Amino acid sequence: MPAFVELYKVKKQFPSPSGPIVVVDGFDLRMTAGEFVALIGHSGCGKSTVLGMIAGLEPLTDGDIVVAGRAVTGPGPDRAVVFQAPCLLPWQTAFENVEIGVDRVHRHEPAAERKRRTERVLERVGLAGAFDKLPRELSSGMQQRVGIARALALEPKMLLLDEPFGMLDSLTRMELQDVLLDVVEQRRTTTLLVTHDVDEALLLADRVVMMTTGPRARVGAVLELPFPRPRVRAQVLEHPEYYAMREEVIGFLEAQEPEGARARPAA
Repeated sequence: MPAFVELYKVKKQFPSPSGPIVVVDGFDLRMTAGEFVALIGHSGCGKSTVLGMIAGLEPLTDGDIVVAGRAVTGPGPDRAVVFQAPCLLPWQTAFENVEIGVDRVHRHEPAAERKRRTERVLERVGLAGAFDKLPRELSSGMQQRVGIARALALEPKMLLLDEPFGMLDSLTRMELQDVLLDVVEQRRTTTLLVTHDVDEALLLADRVVMMTTGPRARVGAVLELPFPRPRVRAQVLEHPEYYAMREEVIGFLEAQEPEGARARPAA
């Protein structure tokens, strides 16, 4: 199957007082259309940097990134990003925070259709009764639902998720994981998730891509997941290969621990 997303020998360096620091070097990854990949690794290894380069928010130092046959040269509505913090406009309602992107990207549609599009996506993420709420009137979990809705409303070719549930409590995190599973599986949107949570990666992804520890981080191992879709949390946990795969990811991360580290990676 041809690649829908391809990263080829991607390199990223940043300046420092002591000279350039190469964070990512020789990063290669191919994704097929509709695939969900989880990118996992230790803090500071360059996961978010890779996502930022795909989003066009970080320029490449070297290499190539192609999405849907087009080289990435900057940000665009074909790649929607959800960050750890939802970054909502505080003076606008939940509806308006989503509508502003819809009006820009789907500006050729009639106003009534744009309104219906905004309503549908908010309802899909469980915010049917919160259209008129300002961000300060919403819980952190509801704010992140607005952020997810804002990204999905653009109907992007690729969804980029940068630890979107990292600031949430465990129960809210599980609820939003289920929302994401439902929405992504309905649309089959090509998705890259940056996470440090092993169980989250196993629940959501088709493949887990493990990064080596930086500097000069790259893909160190890839794990294909056998869990069928649509995904049901209980069925994934009961799968006979689940815990062996969990240990495989944790074992890789432990082998990549920076010198002197003792803590077991987040799971």
